[in-house]
Order: sequence, then structure tokens, then C-alpha cells
Amino acid sequence: MSWRTPIHSLRLRGRHPLKLIAVTDDPFMGDPARGNALLEGRLMFHGESHDVVTLNPAKPDWSAPFADYFHGFSWLRDLSTVATRQQAAPRAEALMRKWLGAHAGRVADPAWRADLWGRRIQFWTAHAPLILSSTDLVYRSTVLHALARGARHLDRAADRAPVGAPRIAAWCGVLTAGLMIPGGDPRRAFGEAGLARALASAISRDGGITGRSPLALLDAIQLLTLLRETYAARRLDTPHFVVETLDRMVAALLGVCHGDRGLASWQGGIPLSGDVIDQTIEATGARVRPLRQAHEWGYQRLAQQRTVVIMDAAPPPIARVMAGGCASTLAIEFSDGPERIVVSCGGARGADLRLPAALTEGLRTTAAHSTLIVRDSNSTAIHPDGTLGRGVVEMELSRTETETASRIDAAHDGYARRHGVIHRRTVALGTDGRDVRGEDSLLPAAKRGGKTGDVPFAIRFHLHPGVEASPTADHSGALLRTRSGAVWQFRARGASLAIEESVWIDGKGIPRETQQIVLTGEAPVGGGSVSWLFHRAR
Repeated sequence: MSWRTPIHSLRLRGRHPLKLIAVTDDPFMGDPARGNALLEGRLMFHGESHDVVTLNPAKPDWSAPFADYFHGFSWLRDLSTVATRQQAAPRAEALMRKWLGAHAGRVADPAWRADLWGRRIQFWTAHAPLILSSTDLVYRSTVLHALARGARHLDRAADRAPVGAPRIAAWCGVLTAGLMIPGGDPRRAFGEAGLARALASAISRDGGITGRSPLALLDAIQLLTLLRETYAARRLDTPHFVVETLDRMVAALLGVCHGDRGLASWQGGIPLSGDVIDQTIEATGARVRPLRQAHEWGYQRLAQQRTVVIMDAAPPPIARVMAGGCASTLAIEFSDGPERIVVSCGGARGADLRLPAALTEGLRTTAAHSTLIVRDSNSTAIHPDGTLGRGVVEMELSRTETETASRIDAAHDGYARRHGVIHRRTVALGTDGRDVRGEDSLLPAAKRGGKTGDVPFAIRFHLHPGVEASPTADHSGALLRTRSGAVWQFRARGASLAIEESVWIDGKGIPRETQQIVLTGEAPVGGGSVSWLFHRAR
């Protein structure tokens, strides 16, 4: 509310720089498709497209994700990826003039949101040649004046950004301004203290990020890496706490990557390709191994030979740290070398913006993940307004390593209150990587609640589109054939098996048709269990 008062406008007054001290080297590649679209006169993000000529930031007719893309100026990275300075500068300057005309003098959300100002300052300083190459001195002065006002705004607003990647982005902007605007040493010291607080509140001891989203962790890693390049541009040492935190974050990120080196689709993410992850890790300079046990972040990794199994072993994130969390507790994904076998549908937060809202909301449900579902309900309730309700509160988790296998035993109480049962899942991976064994059990809760009688359930294993499934003659198993010719045999005991249609959101946010193995049955009052096995035949 204070932003709307004359007092805040007075606080933004002050001298503006005549130039920047240096230009940061952006170590990351942008999206070539978005960059080429911008060269053709269209601003495009996740399927939503707007013509640059008719774009009116003062009267936006776009979605919230598209607004963040426009106001955050990450499109400068996309543009610089596909064009020379001479080609890109006119496009960048045209969009910059539109933004300045609508928002430079008016303090209001979303354009003046602290996290967006942080990103904007990072991109403006890293891609300054694209937006400050004009011979129009009035325009150049307006850009630098807006940069200085944004930095003063961030000085007071950074700590009000939501915990996680948004607050990290805001404080990275403060520090970037302190490093790149002349006379910024006091702001630099202030910014380092603020960033240290932001990282302490957002990054767990095992390197995971608040909100449990791998995409958000990747975002935070790129923000810190670009900040490190800003220090390098000034020939200054990056603070030790930033380097140490980056190492932990990279290890956690690698822990949720498959054999194809790409991200798993947890908490609504999309399976970004291994090339994106490789480039990010190379830019950080971190030399770490994938984290196997991220207790605080909530992911477990089993890896033997070519096979990788990743389990979501924690409750969904609470609404105040991440909107749009998924009810995916105890779901698994697994891959065989570069080929994914079992996946989550994914995409609730990264899908194409043209998809129906009902579909993207459905991607958050327990049924959209490879785990057990009781009475077609979510392990954590998803309210009509999109917020998460009651569900998983308490978790049990143990892990054992033997000479023959790695094993995870976990349980959650998400169905205890409504259905009177505890879901327990055991997953084991043999040391030769050829057997992924599991057992799903429904056990009576200590305090039974909800409905009584037998408990109907379904266990779903969503398959990657590159896997073709066919049932065995006795209908108690299935043969899974991959594109490379590998064959996995699936067997189950204690439930009926069917192969049904499913959907998988790919790395571009596009839904692709695929299949799922569905095991159905009813657990008696005293409890019941289903055992299953994925065996690599060849």
C-alpha cells in the first residue's frame, strides 16, 4: 500500500548514473524459438503469442505467466541467442520503449514487483548493449534513470518478496545494482547481507529449495550464477556463502535428474532436456555428484548401473511458499539409461498456456502421478480455488543399503482422516539395475476416520511416450518395449491389471498421448498389499 503514496515516490528520487561500470557476461543460452519469433515481430511464451507492434503494456491482454516473461526481460537472453547486436538492438529497444512508457514512472504491480525488478536489473546489465546502444541520449537517460529508481525500490522491497526464488531474485537485483551503478559500495554490503538471509530462508541444508520445485531450484541456480558473473565483470571475488550454497543446490538438482540428464517432472515441472541442465551445471563450475538423499527437500534417489529411480518422499509444499503444489507424495519415476520408463504427467506449472485450465489443474492430482490412489481422491486435497487442503501431515521414511539392493520404506497419513488407512510404499533397486521391486500397502490408521468397509484403490504407473505396453496373456503383467529395443517385464500380485490411456507433458509444455498401467482392487478392513516388479529382460 505504501507504494501508492507520495512518500514512496519521494524515496525513489536521486541521481541517476550516466553509464554502467561494466557489462555482465550472461553464461546461459536462451530459447531459440522464442528468440526467432521476436526477430519476426512476435513475443512468444509457452504457446502464447503477441505482436510487438500492437503490444500495449498499459492495457495488457495476456496471462500472468506471459506478464512475468515480459516484465522480467528474460526475452533479452532469447533474443541475444539467435541474433547479432545489430539485428537484436532495434527489437530490444522497441520493447524497452514500450515498457518505459507504461511503467517507468508508475509504481504498481505486477511491473514493480520486487522479484521482477531483481530479474530486470540482472538482464538489463547483462544485455546492456541491446538496450543502450541507441544514439538517442534522452532514451538512454530514461533507461538509466529507471534502473536507478528500480534499485532504490528494491532496497526497501526485496525482503517483502515471497520466500524462495522470488526473494533470491530480488536480492540478486540489489547486489547487481550495487556492483554496476557507480557509487554502489554501500548497497553492495547491504545486498550481500540481504542475499545471505534470503538463501538461509529458502535453501535447505541439503540444497533443496522452499516449495520443492526442481524448476524453481534451477531458476535460483541460474540467478546466482549470473550474479557470480557480475562479480567477475568487476574483478571481485564472489562471496563464499554464494559459492558454497551453489554447490549444495547443484547436487540437489542432479539428484532429481534421470539417466537422460534431464529433470524429473515433480511439483508441476516439465522434463527439461539434459542439454539445458548440462549447460547450467557447466556455467556454475560446480563439481559435485547427484544427491541421493535429500531429506529436507523431500526426494530420494536410487541409482544402480543404468537404472535411476526417484521418489517424492515428502508432503506437498504449503500454499504460502508455492502456489499450485501437487499431491504427489510417494510417487516414483524411473529411467533406464537415456530412456524414461515410468514418469509423472507433470506440467501443471510449465504446460503450454493454450491448454484448458481444467487439464492443467488435473495434472496436480495424485492420479496424475505414479503412486496409489484411494477412492479416486487426492492424498492431499486440492480445493476448487487451487489451494491445497488437508492431507499428508506425517511421513515415515527409512532407507537401507545392502550388497544386493538399495531400499526405501516410506508411509504417509494422507488418507487416514478421510478413509482410515495409511499408505505404505516399499521400493527396492537391485545392484545390477535390472529389477525395480515394490509393494504398496494400505494399513488401518490408529484413529480410523471417514468411510468404513473395504477400501477401493488404484495404483498407477504412467509410462513415457517412448514405451509401448502390451498385457501378458494371463493379464497379471505387461511387456514394455522402448524405442531402443530394450524390454522390461512388469508383474503384479494382489490386484487386477489394465492398460489405459494417459498424457505426458513434454519439455516444451506440449501434451503427448501415452499409456499407463493401472492396478485396481479393494483392501479389506484389516489392510492389504500389492507387490509389483519391473524386470529388464533385455
